[in-house]
Amino acid sequence: MTTQVTATPPVNAQHSFSFLQVAIALQTLTIFLQAISAGLLLTSSYGETLHSVGARVMYGASMLYLLAAVLAWKPGGGPLRPVWHASGFLVLASVQVVLGIAHVPSVHLPLGVLMFGLSVLALAGANPADLISVRPGRARVRPACRRG
Repeated sequence: MTTQVTATPPVNAQHSFSFLQVAIALQTLTIFLQAISAGLLLTSSYGETLHSVGARVMYGASMLYLLAAVLAWKPGGGPLRPVWHASGFLVLASVQVVLGIAHVPSVHLPLGVLMFGLSVLALAGANPADLISVRPGRARVRPACRRG
């Protein structure tokens, strides 16, 4: 008689997200909110204040992303690639802030669109095995079906 072993996840399996994935998601969200506040900048009196505050939050989110990437790499022994990506985002965020302060919308707006796209790609392209931890299921042993 042969037996077949299958692993089944428990009924109450919980997804836990890593600090790196949360940081990338926060950065993506803040860049998206910056696009919304840029529209308000053009149409309302409080848009400039909102966009200015959002820029500081977005820059902080980029720094948080870099911190999360370094923490995932150095102590955890993870890959170095996210650190390079996060460093690139921080450089882009710095250029974006400088261009915004200098009022150069011809470069500031396309760079913002590029940053949002790259951030979405970083979020979607992240390795799920590295970023999502699922509690391992219990192995169940059951007899294989006999065909006669």
